[in-house]
Amino acid sequence: MKFSHFFAAPLSILLVAGVARAQDSQKYGPNPDFPEPQRGLLPDMSVPEPAEWGDQLPTVPDGYTITAIATDLKVPRQTLVLPNGDILVAEGSGGNAPPLKPKDFIAGYIKSQGTTSVESGNRLTLLRDSDDDGSYEEQTVFAENLNAPYGLALVDNNLYVANQDAVVRFDYEEGQTEASGSPEIITLLPSEINHHWTKAMTASADGDYLYLGIGSNSNITERGMAAEVSRAEVWEIDADTGMHRPYATGLRNPTALAIQPDTERLWAVVNERDELGPDLVPDYLTTVQDGSFYGWPFSYWGQHVDPRVRPQNPEKVESAVVPDYSLGSHVAPLGLAFSIPEMGDEFAEGVFIGEHGSWNRSDPVGYQVVFIPFRNGEPDGDPIDFVSGFLTEDGKTRGRPVGVTIDPEGALIIADDLTNAVWRVTYDGDE
Repeated sequence: MKFSHFFAAPLSILLVAGVARAQDSQKYGPNPDFPEPQRGLLPDMSVPEPAEWGDQLPTVPDGYTITAIATDLKVPRQTLVLPNGDILVAEGSGGNAPPLKPKDFIAGYIKSQGTTSVESGNRLTLLRDSDDDGSYEEQTVFAENLNAPYGLALVDNNLYVANQDAVVRFDYEEGQTEASGSPEIITLLPSEINHHWTKAMTASADGDYLYLGIGSNSNITERGMAAEVSRAEVWEIDADTGMHRPYATGLRNPTALAIQPDTERLWAVVNERDELGPDLVPDYLTTVQDGSFYGWPFSYWGQHVDPRVRPQNPEKVESAVVPDYSLGSHVAPLGLAFSIPEMGDEFAEGVFIGEHGSWNRSDPVGYQVVFIPFRNGEPDGDPIDFVSGFLTEDGKTRGRPVGVTIDPEGALIIADDLTNAVWRVTYDGDE
């Protein structure tokens, strides 16, 4: 398989902070090690140069097969499997935060080297496999003229879309391939600056509420606390009226949300703060508890105070909840999905996480889909590489995973916003 449309960007630039880079000491699980913070004139920054797939495919475990079921998309971010098996893909890019310091211009340039040159789609695309052969031969635009859509949720006949500035609702009937009209605005979202623009979303098990993740407007409040009002939070939104409240706070950038089967608990993956060194601060997977505070900006991983934040707030730090599971520093998790038994015995209980890969390291990490095994409803064990091969041996990257979803047959659906493709991983069974 060839992606002839794929581009080749200039070589990435590496800027070293002026202090010795520590050995890779990132740890996983509930009790990660914390090295001393590293601060310099500039943080470690690099993004792998994009490369073509050619005839290669991502690597999956023995007994699994991966195929590209859609290509030539316009920045696919998240997907939603509909009741009839159709797949909706949210496509787009957002954000409008102006740089504050010279390092922001440098970081912005470096980050741009690892992004697609394709224009933002601002749309939903529907994929359909009419003959059930796994090829998804039908591809239609379901809705367009959206504003950087990201989170998706279906409740009965209501399709909810989290644009970067508002949650909107479409009427939906099973089998339709195109939205029947313009969407209704359910609630407006903070978006005046939108440093972290993605708006993750999932619905409660009973469908009464939507849970929506809103990232911070800065790394650690460089724009002042006024710019952070109603941000770094998970909102609980009444799905009918749009009324909302802060459900949990202090989550720097909650980029994917999911309801755990059986327990109906809300979980999130969170991108933590940058510029404290290559091995700080761990991005994490955690339950999201009603009324809880998770530290940002004053502290990380519970009571580890961030001395850069002024004024400090010891009372808030004391109340900060410790996350459940460290994913390692700067892996940039953007996708979260709970497994089902149809995925095979080894991957029957746990979560799949799409790791987009971050910029705040000289040695890239992430750029893969990992599986976190669970036991008795809790994370148990180190991450397992499930889909890899996005990073090449010569330090380039062919793709960057974002959202992950599982269809009822046990196939893992992966949005890749660098290849501009959707991948499908299927379990071949005991044979």
